[in-house]
Amino acid sequence: MSAGDSDNPVLYEQLEDLQDEFEQVDVELLRMQHKLTRDLYVKRDKIISKIPNFWPLVFEQAPPEIDEYMQLEDAAVISSALKNLHVERFELPDGNPRSFSIKFEFTDNDWFHNKTLEKKFWWRLRKKDDFSGLVSEPVEIDWKPGKDLTNGLLTLAKKIHEDDKAGKSGDTENKRQLCKIKAVASTESRSFFNFFGFRGHYITEEESLEATKAVEEERKARKEGKEIEVKEGENADADEDVDVGGDDEEHDAQDEYESEYKYDVFPPGAEIALAIAEDLWPEAIQLFQESEELAAINEMDVGDDEDDEDDKDDQMAEDEDEDEGENESEGKDGGQPSKKRKV
Repeated sequence: MSAGDSDNPVLYEQLEDLQDEFEQVDVELLRMQHKLTRDLYVKRDKIISKIPNFWPLVFEQAPPEIDEYMQLEDAAVISSALKNLHVERFELPDGNPRSFSIKFEFTDNDWFHNKTLEKKFWWRLRKKDDFSGLVSEPVEIDWKPGKDLTNGLLTLAKKIHEDDKAGKSGDTENKRQLCKIKAVASTESRSFFNFFGFRGHYITEEESLEATKAVEEERKARKEGKEIEVKEGENADADEDVDVGGDDEEHDAQDEYESEYKYDVFPPGAEIALAIAEDLWPEAIQLFQESEELAAINEMDVGDDEDDEDDKDDQMAEDEDEDEGENESEGKDGGQPSKKRKV
């Protein structure tokens, strides 16, 4: 029996409330985890600062979500120039622990002048469609001549963001230029460094604070058993066209996604950021050890191959010696008798 056969709005509301409580627990656990591990990360930083190529080796074992977008040239930058990586929950202790920054520190390199690239992610809420998630602002990279791995996408992302902040809407010149570049760019040519241009949904801090306040008031009202008043225009799609077919809903969702990310140079930016902050960063020691173990295994394999090659050469030499011995023997037994040497 499907859920539709026993449609009960009250039960669904209870499930939503329960899910909301689970999410609130997750937030508090994240806040507590940050407090308990903060000093440990400081200690880790001191130790790994003395280990050459620690972070490049960590990235060699990066989770698939990250590795999928790492092109060969990107990997060359990381392996040769990445000096340090740091994740900070910058809104703590009083703010939202789901907001964080990722700071990359680089040595002098052939690609850009920046020594530090820091990208911030804010956890934002939008009431009109109940969206909640990470948003960001583009970070510009000072590329050296002819070395822009993003082929101008990152610069355009910054310009479009400035246009939006200035209130310029519609199909601007920067947006048209961005669409042209994205249209001809293949998946393989899209650099990981486009990550620094990710924006996500455009939600201001004021809009998010207002939505958060409204959600908290609704949460409190539900706990007190009060009826929630739905304001005009709020979640309108949920109250209209209830019998719309599944295909239309999928098209609507796809249209909304394309509309939101049409001018985003790196749509999976939020997922990559979470993979770095929640997987790669906290598990760096384990990933480093795995990389070292893999390197040791590869060295053993190379050594075995060299030994096999040496054994093969020795065997060939032995076979040649045996052939020469047989030829000499044949010369003595079956050929002309050798001349006597004069004493």
